[in-house]
Amino acid sequence: MARSSGSGWTYASSGVDRGAITSALGALLAGIRYRAPRTAGRLLPARGHFAGLVRVGAETLALTTDTVGTKVALAEAVGRFEEVGQDIVGVNVNDLAAVGARPVGLLDTIVCRDVDTAILRSLGRGIDRGLRQAGCHLLGGETAVVGDQVAGWDLGGTAVGYFPKGRRPILGRALRPGDHLIGLPSSGFHANGYTLVRRLVTERGVDLRAPRPGGRTAVARELLRPTRIYASVVDRVADEPTLHGLAHLSGGGVRNLVRLHDARAFVLDRWPRPPGLFGWIRELGGLDDREMFQTFNMGIGFVLAVARGTAEAWIGRLERAGARDARVIGRVTRGSGVTIPDRHLAFEGYS
Repeated sequence: MARSSGSGWTYASSGVDRGAITSALGALLAGIRYRAPRTAGRLLPARGHFAGLVRVGAETLALTTDTVGTKVALAEAVGRFEEVGQDIVGVNVNDLAAVGARPVGLLDTIVCRDVDTAILRSLGRGIDRGLRQAGCHLLGGETAVVGDQVAGWDLGGTAVGYFPKGRRPILGRALRPGDHLIGLPSSGFHANGYTLVRRLVTERGVDLRAPRPGGRTAVARELLRPTRIYASVVDRVADEPTLHGLAHLSGGGVRNLVRLHDARAFVLDRWPRPPGLFGWIRELGGLDDREMFQTFNMGIGFVLAVARGTAEAWIGRLERAGARDARVIGRVTRGSGVTIPDRHLAFEGYS
Protein backbone atom coordinates (compact mmCIF):
# COMPACT_ATOMS: atom_id res chain seq x y z
CA MET A 1 0.00 0.00 0.00
CA ALA A 2 1.47 3.35 -1.07
CA ARG A 3 2.40 5.71 1.75
CA SER A 4 4.16 9.04 2.00
CA SER A 5 7.89 9.23 2.64
CA GLY A 6 7.16 10.65 6.11
CA SER A 7 4.95 9.32 8.89
CA GLY A 8 1.60 10.32 7.38
CA TRP A 9 -0.42 10.08 4.24
CA THR A 10 -0.40 12.62 1.40
CA TYR A 11 -2.75 13.25 -1.50
CA ALA A 12 -0.08 11.82 -3.81
CA SER A 13 0.22 8.61 -1.82
CA SER A 14 -3.56 8.14 -2.08
CA GLY A 15 -3.31 8.26 -5.87
CA VAL A 16 -3.51 11.97 -6.85
CA ASP A 17 -0.08 13.38 -7.76
CA ARG A 18 -0.55 17.12 -8.41
CA GLY A 19 2.87 17.52 -10.02
CA ALA A 20 2.26 14.70 -12.48
CA ILE A 21 -1.17 16.11 -13.33
CA THR A 22 0.26 19.58 -14.00
CA SER A 23 2.93 18.11 -16.26
CA ALA A 24 0.40 16.01 -18.17
CA LEU A 25 -1.90 19.01 -18.66
CA GLY A 26 1.03 20.92 -20.08
CA ALA A 27 1.46 18.18 -22.67
CA LEU A 28 -2.24 18.34 -23.49
CA LEU A 29 -2.25 22.11 -24.00
CA ALA A 30 0.93 21.95 -26.07
CA GLY A 31 -0.97 19.87 -28.59
CA ILE A 32 -3.83 22.36 -28.92
CA ARG A 33 -2.54 25.05 -31.27
CA TYR A 34 -5.72 26.07 -33.09
CA ARG A 35 -7.02 29.59 -32.59
CA ALA A 36 -10.64 30.20 -33.56
CA PRO A 37 -11.59 33.09 -35.89
CA ARG A 38 -13.08 36.32 -34.56
CA THR A 39 -16.51 35.13 -35.72
CA ALA A 40 -16.39 32.76 -32.72
CA GLY A 41 -16.01 35.70 -30.34
CA ARG A 42 -12.93 37.27 -28.77
CA LEU A 43 -11.13 35.24 -26.13
CA LEU A 44 -10.28 37.40 -23.11
CA PRO A 45 -7.07 36.82 -21.15
CA ALA A 46 -7.75 34.99 -17.89
CA ARG A 47 -4.91 32.46 -17.86
CA GLY A 48 -4.95 30.22 -14.81
CA HIS A 49 -8.15 31.79 -13.51
CA PHE A 50 -11.36 30.13 -12.33
CA ALA A 51 -13.39 30.46 -15.56
CA GLY A 52 -12.81 31.01 -19.27
CA LEU A 53 -13.98 34.35 -20.70
CA VAL A 54 -15.12 35.14 -24.23
CA ARG A 55 -16.59 38.31 -25.68
CA VAL A 56 -19.49 37.67 -28.06
CA GLY A 57 -20.99 40.82 -29.51
CA ALA A 58 -21.81 43.15 -26.61
CA GLU A 59 -21.70 40.39 -23.98
CA THR A 60 -18.87 38.77 -22.07
CA LEU A 61 -19.57 35.15 -21.19
CA ALA A 62 -17.87 33.13 -18.46
CA LEU A 63 -17.73 29.35 -18.72
CA THR A 64 -16.44 26.70 -16.36
CA THR A 65 -16.59 22.93 -16.05
CA ASP A 66 -15.88 20.59 -13.16
CA THR A 67 -16.84 17.23 -11.68
CA VAL A 68 -17.77 16.00 -8.22
CA GLY A 69 -14.80 13.64 -8.35
CA THR A 70 -14.52 10.58 -6.13
CA LYS A 71 -17.00 11.92 -3.60
CA VAL A 72 -19.44 10.06 -5.84
CA ALA A 73 -17.85 6.76 -4.75
CA LEU A 74 -18.78 7.58 -1.16
CA ALA A 75 -22.33 8.41 -2.27
CA GLU A 76 -22.50 5.02 -3.99
CA ALA A 77 -21.18 3.21 -0.93
CA VAL A 78 -23.95 4.54 1.30
CA GLY A 79 -26.70 4.92 -1.29
CA ARG A 80 -27.16 8.71 -0.92
CA PHE A 81 -27.05 10.83 -4.09
CA GLU A 82 -29.00 14.02 -3.38
CA GLU A 83 -25.97 15.76 -1.85
CA VAL A 84 -23.70 15.08 -4.83
CA GLY A 85 -26.47 16.33 -7.10
CA GLN A 86 -26.15 19.71 -5.41
CA ASP A 87 -22.37 19.42 -5.72
CA ILE A 88 -22.67 19.31 -9.53
CA VAL A 89 -24.09 22.82 -9.37
CA GLY A 90 -21.91 24.13 -6.55
CA VAL A 91 -18.48 23.22 -7.91
CA ASN A 92 -19.29 25.04 -11.13
CA VAL A 93 -21.23 28.16 -10.14
CA ASN A 94 -18.69 28.91 -7.40
CA ASP A 95 -16.01 29.14 -10.09
CA LEU A 96 -18.22 31.56 -12.02
CA ALA A 97 -18.60 33.61 -8.84
CA ALA A 98 -14.81 33.72 -8.54
CA VAL A 99 -14.63 35.98 -11.62
CA GLY A 100 -17.72 38.00 -10.63
CA ALA A 101 -20.03 36.39 -13.20
CA ARG A 102 -23.76 35.91 -12.62
CA PRO A 103 -24.77 32.29 -13.34
CA VAL A 104 -27.13 31.79 -16.27
CA GLY A 105 -27.40 28.03 -16.27
CA LEU A 106 -25.89 24.60 -15.97
CA LEU A 107 -25.56 21.57 -18.21
CA ASP A 108 -25.06 18.38 -16.23
CA THR A 109 -23.07 15.33 -17.32
CA ILE A 110 -23.98 11.94 -15.85
CA VAL A 111 -21.89 8.91 -16.82
CA CYS A 112 -23.06 5.57 -15.45
CA ARG A 113 -22.82 1.81 -15.74
CA ASP A 114 -26.59 1.39 -16.09
CA VAL A 115 -29.76 3.39 -15.56
CA ASP A 116 -31.17 3.52 -12.04
CA THR A 117 -34.37 5.56 -11.77
CA ALA A 118 -34.16 5.97 -8.00
CA ILE A 119 -30.62 7.35 -8.17
CA LEU A 120 -31.50 9.73 -11.00
CA ARG A 121 -34.51 10.96 -9.05
CA SER A 122 -32.29 11.65 -6.04
CA LEU A 123 -29.71 13.41 -8.21
CA GLY A 124 -32.50 15.52 -9.69
CA ARG A 125 -33.60 16.69 -6.26
CA GLY A 126 -30.04 17.71 -5.41
CA ILE A 127 -29.53 19.53 -8.72
CA ASP A 128 -32.82 21.34 -8.17
CA ARG A 129 -31.71 22.49 -4.73
CA GLY A 130 -28.42 23.76 -6.15
CA LEU A 131 -30.10 25.61 -9.01
CA ARG A 132 -32.45 27.33 -6.56
CA GLN A 133 -29.55 28.49 -4.41
CA ALA A 134 -27.59 29.73 -7.44
CA GLY A 135 -30.65 31.23 -9.16
CA CYS A 136 -29.90 29.73 -12.56
CA HIS A 137 -31.46 27.49 -15.22
CA LEU A 138 -30.87 23.88 -16.08
CA LEU A 139 -29.99 24.29 -19.77
CA GLY A 140 -29.68 20.62 -20.62
CA GLY A 141 -27.18 17.85 -20.15
CA GLU A 142 -25.94 14.43 -21.15
CA THR A 143 -26.58 11.03 -19.60
CA ALA A 144 -24.22 8.41 -20.99
CA VAL A 145 -24.73 4.74 -20.17
CA VAL A 146 -21.30 3.16 -20.76
CA GLY A 147 -21.11 -0.06 -18.81
CA ASP A 148 -18.02 -1.14 -20.76
CA GLN A 149 -16.10 1.89 -19.46
CA VAL A 150 -17.24 2.70 -15.92
CA ALA A 151 -18.08 0.59 -12.88
CA GLY A 152 -20.32 3.13 -11.17
CA TRP A 153 -21.19 6.81 -11.60
CA ASP A 154 -19.30 9.93 -12.63
CA LEU A 155 -20.95 13.33 -12.20
CA GLY A 156 -20.05 16.76 -13.50
CA GLY A 157 -21.29 19.75 -15.40
CA THR A 158 -20.60 22.95 -17.28
CA ALA A 159 -21.87 26.35 -16.15
CA VAL A 160 -22.39 29.56 -18.12
CA GLY A 161 -22.45 33.05 -16.67
CA TYR A 162 -22.44 36.66 -17.83
CA PHE A 163 -21.62 40.13 -16.52
CA PRO A 164 -24.58 42.46 -15.94
CA LYS A 165 -24.39 45.90 -17.54
CA GLY A 166 -21.54 47.92 -16.11
CA ARG A 167 -19.80 44.96 -14.42
CA ARG A 168 -16.40 43.79 -15.60
CA PRO A 169 -14.72 40.47 -14.83
CA ILE A 170 -13.03 40.56 -11.43
CA LEU A 171 -9.62 39.01 -12.00
CA GLY A 172 -7.51 40.37 -9.15
CA ARG A 173 -5.80 43.06 -11.21
CA ALA A 174 -6.94 45.74 -8.75
CA LEU A 175 -5.27 44.02 -5.76
CA ARG A 176 -3.13 46.34 -3.67
CA PRO A 177 -0.90 45.81 -0.63
CA GLY A 178 -3.02 46.47 2.43
CA ASP A 179 -6.20 44.93 1.00
CA HIS A 180 -8.14 42.79 3.46
CA LEU A 181 -8.99 39.13 2.85
CA ILE A 182 -12.47 38.12 3.97
CA GLY A 183 -13.39 34.44 4.19
CA LEU A 184 -16.76 32.73 3.84
CA PRO A 185 -16.83 29.40 5.73
CA SER A 186 -17.29 26.09 3.95
CA SER A 187 -19.78 23.35 4.76
CA GLY A 188 -17.06 20.70 5.00
CA PHE A 189 -14.74 19.18 2.40
CA HIS A 190 -17.11 20.27 -0.40
CA ALA A 191 -15.99 18.05 -3.32
CA ASN A 192 -12.21 17.97 -2.89
CA GLY A 193 -9.71 15.54 -1.42
CA TYR A 194 -12.05 12.56 -1.38
CA THR A 195 -9.56 10.13 -2.90
CA LEU A 196 -7.47 10.69 0.21
CA VAL A 197 -10.45 10.82 2.60
CA ARG A 198 -11.89 7.54 1.31
CA ARG A 199 -8.51 5.79 1.52
CA LEU A 200 -8.12 6.84 5.13
CA VAL A 201 -11.66 5.84 6.07
CA THR A 202 -11.16 2.43 4.48
CA GLU A 203 -7.65 1.93 5.91
CA ARG A 204 -8.79 2.75 9.44
CA GLY A 205 -12.00 0.73 9.23
CA VAL A 206 -14.23 3.71 10.05
CA ASP A 207 -17.91 2.87 10.57
CA LEU A 208 -19.67 5.27 8.19
CA ARG A 209 -22.97 4.79 10.02
CA ALA A 210 -21.64 6.00 13.38
CA PRO A 211 -20.52 9.50 14.43
CA ARG A 212 -16.81 10.27 14.59
CA PRO A 213 -15.37 11.26 17.98
CA GLY A 214 -16.82 14.68 18.72
CA GLY A 215 -19.33 14.41 15.89
CA ARG A 216 -23.10 14.53 16.15
CA THR A 217 -24.16 12.68 13.02
CA ALA A 218 -23.05 9.64 11.04
CA VAL A 219 -19.66 10.01 9.38
CA ALA A 220 -21.22 9.35 5.96
CA ARG A 221 -23.75 12.18 6.41
CA GLU A 222 -21.00 14.54 7.54
CA LEU A 223 -18.68 13.66 4.67
CA LEU A 224 -21.49 14.02 2.12
CA ARG A 225 -22.51 17.54 3.13
CA PRO A 226 -22.96 19.34 -0.19
CA THR A 227 -20.81 22.19 -1.43
CA ARG A 228 -21.90 25.54 -0.07
CA ILE A 229 -23.00 27.77 -2.95
CA TYR A 230 -21.60 31.31 -2.81
CA ALA A 231 -22.81 32.58 -6.20
CA SER A 232 -25.87 34.51 -5.04
CA VAL A 233 -24.04 36.26 -2.20
CA VAL A 234 -21.17 37.27 -4.48
CA ASP A 235 -23.55 38.49 -7.19
CA ARG A 236 -25.18 40.87 -4.69
CA VAL A 237 -21.85 42.56 -3.90
CA ALA A 238 -19.88 42.17 -7.15
CA ASP A 239 -20.55 45.72 -8.39
CA GLU A 240 -18.90 47.34 -5.38
CA PRO A 241 -15.77 49.22 -6.55
CA THR A 242 -13.82 48.28 -3.41
CA LEU A 243 -14.02 44.57 -4.30
CA HIS A 244 -10.60 43.76 -5.76
CA GLY A 245 -10.49 39.97 -6.06
CA LEU A 246 -12.35 36.70 -5.56
CA ALA A 247 -11.16 33.14 -4.98
CA HIS A 248 -12.89 29.77 -4.70
CA LEU A 249 -10.87 27.54 -2.36
CA SER A 250 -11.48 24.20 -4.01
CA GLY A 251 -8.87 21.67 -5.14
CA GLY A 252 -5.49 23.05 -4.07
CA GLY A 253 -6.74 24.68 -0.88
CA VAL A 254 -5.24 28.05 0.02
CA ARG A 255 -2.93 27.88 -3.01
CA ASN A 256 -5.92 29.00 -5.10
CA LEU A 257 -5.21 32.55 -3.91
CA VAL A 258 -2.06 32.58 -6.05
CA ARG A 259 -4.31 32.51 -9.12
CA LEU A 260 -5.46 36.06 -8.35
CA HIS A 261 -2.11 37.77 -8.82
CA ASP A 262 1.42 36.44 -9.20
CA ALA A 263 2.97 39.68 -7.89
CA ARG A 264 1.02 39.91 -4.63
CA ALA A 265 1.45 37.96 -1.41
CA PHE A 266 -1.47 36.65 0.63
CA VAL A 267 -0.83 36.55 4.37
CA LEU A 268 -3.40 34.43 6.21
CA ASP A 269 -2.67 35.65 9.73
CA ARG A 270 -6.26 35.46 11.06
CA TRP A 271 -7.27 32.01 9.85
CA PRO A 272 -10.02 30.59 12.09
CA ARG A 273 -9.74 27.29 13.88
CA PRO A 274 -10.86 24.63 11.35
CA PRO A 275 -14.01 22.67 12.25
CA GLY A 276 -13.58 19.31 13.98
CA LEU A 277 -14.06 17.31 10.78
CA PHE A 278 -10.72 18.56 9.49
CA GLY A 279 -8.90 17.74 12.72
CA TRP A 280 -10.39 14.27 12.70
CA ILE A 281 -9.22 13.48 9.16
CA ARG A 282 -5.81 14.92 9.98
CA GLU A 283 -5.42 12.63 12.97
CA LEU A 284 -6.81 9.68 11.05
CA GLY A 285 -4.08 9.93 8.44
CA GLY A 286 -1.25 11.55 10.38
CA LEU A 287 -1.37 14.47 7.91
CA ASP A 288 0.80 17.52 8.46
CA ASP A 289 -0.28 21.16 8.15
CA ARG A 290 1.18 21.56 4.67
CA GLU A 291 -0.78 18.63 3.29
CA MET A 292 -3.99 19.75 4.98
CA PHE A 293 -3.87 23.34 3.70
CA GLN A 294 -2.91 22.37 0.13
CA THR A 295 -5.51 19.61 -0.16
CA PHE A 296 -8.59 20.83 1.73
CA ASN A 297 -10.34 24.17 2.16
CA MET A 298 -9.72 23.98 5.94
CA GLY A 299 -13.04 25.59 6.80
CA ILE A 300 -13.01 28.56 4.39
CA GLY A 301 -14.56 27.94 0.97
CA PHE A 302 -14.48 31.39 -0.63
CA VAL A 303 -12.36 34.54 -0.23
CA LEU A 304 -12.99 38.17 -1.13
CA ALA A 305 -10.15 40.70 -1.33
CA VAL A 306 -11.37 44.21 -0.48
CA ALA A 307 -9.75 47.62 -0.25
CA ARG A 308 -7.76 48.72 2.77
CA GLY A 309 -9.91 50.26 5.48
CA THR A 310 -13.19 48.75 4.26
CA ALA A 311 -13.22 45.44 6.16
CA GLU A 312 -15.85 46.42 8.72
CA ALA A 313 -18.15 47.83 6.05
CA TRP A 314 -17.69 44.67 4.00
CA ILE A 315 -18.58 42.38 6.88
CA GLY A 316 -21.87 44.26 7.21
CA ARG A 317 -22.44 44.23 3.46
CA LEU A 318 -21.92 40.47 3.29
CA GLU A 319 -24.23 39.90 6.25
CA ARG A 320 -26.98 41.79 4.41
CA ALA A 321 -26.25 39.76 1.29
CA GLY A 322 -26.82 36.51 3.20
CA ALA A 323 -23.35 35.59 4.50
CA ARG A 324 -23.69 36.26 8.22
CA ASP A 325 -20.56 34.24 9.01
CA ALA A 326 -18.06 36.28 6.95
CA ARG A 327 -14.84 37.15 8.75
CA VAL A 328 -11.44 38.72 8.08
CA ILE A 329 -8.80 36.02 7.56
CA GLY A 330 -5.76 37.93 6.32
CA ARG A 331 -4.28 40.63 4.13
CA VAL A 332 -2.52 41.32 0.85
CA THR A 333 1.12 42.44 0.91
CA ARG A 334 4.00 42.97 -1.50
CA GLY A 335 5.65 39.82 -2.75
CA SER A 336 4.19 36.56 -3.97
CA GLY A 337 2.69 33.31 -2.76
CA VAL A 338 0.60 32.42 0.29
CA THR A 339 1.82 32.31 3.88
CA ILE A 340 0.18 31.17 7.11
CA PRO A 341 2.53 32.64 9.74
CA ASP A 342 1.27 30.88 12.86
CA ARG A 343 1.71 27.50 11.15
CA HIS A 344 5.03 28.42 9.47
CA LEU A 345 3.66 27.56 6.04
CA ALA A 346 4.50 29.12 2.67
CA PHE A 347 3.19 28.18 -0.76
CA GLU A 348 4.69 29.73 -3.88
CA GLY A 349 2.49 28.36 -6.65
CA TYR A 350 -0.89 26.84 -7.41
CA SER A 351 0.18 23.45 -8.78
